[in-house]
Amino acid sequence: MSPRRIGLIGLGAISRYYLAAIDAAPGWDLAALCDVRTPALRPHHGHVPCYIDHRRMLAECDLDAVVVAVPNHAHATVCAAALRAGVAVCVEKPLALTVAEGRALGTLAAETDTPLFTAFHRRYNDAVARLRGQLSAGGGIASVRVRYLERIEEHIQGDTWYLDPERCGGGCVADNGPNAFDLVRLLLGEVTVERATVARDVHGVDRQAVVDLSGAGGRTARVELDWSWPGETKDLQVRRADGTVLHADMLALHPGFKASLWHEYAGILDDFAHAVHTGTRADGGLAALELVSDTYDCEEPPARAAEEEQAR
Repeated sequence: MSPRRIGLIGLGAISRYYLAAIDAAPGWDLAALCDVRTPALRPHHGHVPCYIDHRRMLAECDLDAVVVAVPNHAHATVCAAALRAGVAVCVEKPLALTVAEGRALGTLAAETDTPLFTAFHRRYNDAVARLRGQLSAGGGIASVRVRYLERIEEHIQGDTWYLDPERCGGGCVADNGPNAFDLVRLLLGEVTVERATVARDVHGVDRQAVVDLSGAGGRTARVELDWSWPGETKDLQVRRADGTVLHADMLALHPGFKASLWHEYAGILDDFAHAVHTGTRADGGLAALELVSDTYDCEEPPARAAEEEQAR
């Protein structure tokens, strides 16, 4: 098969991982780039067609697929334009800013019979894959803990929209939550938010959160999120029904800042190629978005949660 023609919309901090994955994948041919900021496009002029308007790119380029890596608040608009054009979509998590937007995109993907794929890069982490392999050897899961801890200012690399709740959709729950919730769902299936404590800064941005979830058969999960953590911790712990504990450190084998992302984004592009080939139209994007919404709906401030816990 000839490589499929793919465009990348959004050249922010995460775009270099997509560009490297596209360049390394024989199934993809980078056919166009788009960003509203002309300076971001300047290094690519002369190498690939460049656009400042995604609608013009979709109209002029014969694309098979696009990666949407724009700020969160623009996901729904850009994805909808691509779906209406019959172009398969791989969108950075979260799928959209709200559950209503996510559902509308799912409906549009079904109506146009076009693949819609949400990128959850941590599910492609090699340590996570090894842990899942250990689980396949037997032993039911009793509980799961996912920790996603970082100092966000060290990771945004100029993409200040992360700290704007109206553009991000919130804070650590809206942006890091989907990756963490996806890992929980990967192991436990469908889950429900039971309790959430959320700490916000003076600007209203949620900087820390602890979310307790429940799944079928009494299985439980806890997601811990922190945007003010000194350093970076991204790990997954699974306690089996027999009491044994399995652990996956998603950063341990990849020294260097954000070094694990190179192989994770290669995994995304491979899986997206499969989704395009098979015509897959839906994944866990909406489910993760619903868990984000449920977390905000039932959030409690840490002090109140501590008081209630002490009272019990």
